Amino acid sequence: MKIMVIGGGGREHAIIKKLKENKKAEVIYALPGNGGIAADAVCVNIGAKDIEGIVKFAVENSVDFAVVAPDDPLVLGAVDALEAKGIKCFGPSRDAAIIEGSKVFSKNLMEKYNIPTAKYKTFDNAGDALEFLGTVNMPAVIKADGLALGKGVIIAQTEKEAADAIQLIMNDKKFGDSGNRVVIEEFLTGPEVSVLSFTDGKTIVPMISSMDHKRALDGDTGLNTGGMGTVAPNPYYTETVARECMEKIFIPTVNAMNAEGRTFKGCLYFGLMLTEDGPKVIEYNCRFGDPETQVVLPLLKSDLLEIMLAVAQERLSEVNVEFENKAACCVVAASEGYPEKYETGFEIELPEDTDAEIFVAGAKLSEDGRLLSAGGRVLGVTATSETLGGAIEKAYSEIKKVNFCNMYYRRDIGAKALRALD
Repeated sequence: MKIMVIGGGGREHAIIKKLKENKKAEVIYALPGNGGIAADAVCVNIGAKDIEGIVKFAVENSVDFAVVAPDDPLVLGAVDALEAKGIKCFGPSRDAAIIEGSKVFSKNLMEKYNIPTAKYKTFDNAGDALEFLGTVNMPAVIKADGLALGKGVIIAQTEKEAADAIQLIMNDKKFGDSGNRVVIEEFLTGPEVSVLSFTDGKTIVPMISSMDHKRALDGDTGLNTGGMGTVAPNPYYTETVARECMEKIFIPTVNAMNAEGRTFKGCLYFGLMLTEDGPKVIEYNCRFGDPETQVVLPLLKSDLLEIMLAVAQERLSEVNVEFENKAACCVVAASEGYPEKYETGFEIELPEDTDAEIFVAGAKLSEDGRLLSAGGRVLGVTATSETLGGAIEKAYSEIKKVNFCNMYYRRDIGAKALRALD
């Protein structure tokens, strides 16, 4: 079977490594992939947003199955374009990907179908949004409507900060057309939980829960990033909470999308806040999270390719999805200065022997075959163990075997989770 994975980050590397475990995977193409992914797949220099190029390559190379991993190509309709040529895909259609592509859509969906979320109001005019701020309790959350590389959410502590955020998003167009509309919502408090789930539009199977660490620096300080590390499972996500989420959030969301004529097939990501009033949805993503995927998939016992095929063929209920009763920790090695200005092009030294999985996110191969840093987040070191403490200890032991100039990483990934267990 010829498989094509769209994307070129750590998430895609984790997906490709898992797909490789199935002997039916004769060849895996990564479009565009990266220098580290090249060790596990055939990298093809076609960008993830080049829908026409992706479809042309798939047809010319007789691709049997495609996994569209990032948000941009999903929202742009990559799955629709591929399936129009008879190529089966894992990932939602353009109509379903709007659940992430428009925060206004997702908030309205939750309100319409009584899915618990933060109180909110939407605006397509900066003046009206600014006027509304006088009625809002601070802190408040200001969100750009569209995709913004995970950076379109601003937590404003004061009315001035909120006004500055609206100016930045709507008038200065910091995120382009994604800021044509904004959502202003109440600030929720409580432990955050990420839950990825497989769904074929009829059945939904949540994966093991995880805890992301978005801030750049120790102690959850510094700027927001795409994620500096993750642990799984999330100790706050108990069996009781899981049952409540399934009943009040997961199944209602799948049913709501069906009712809207936007059946969702693929990986549906739930960003949750466990508030005093119960679990509430902070955000939906229409794809695997990054770096949550790097701790969730190493714990998957079942065959990923078989699950993905079952999702595409709407027979997920026939497949057994099972996870190891273990824990995982991923620590991200980044370029000093990320998420703002940073230098790249430094040689990456990887250990010959390691007791961890190393997922490469931002790297390229030099002409003489050396692996060089080529992004803000360069790689993720993931370790698994019988206990969360063991996984964390092992991940930090293994990341010390990795080196490149200006490398930095947080020293406290999983510390909050360990305190919760205590």
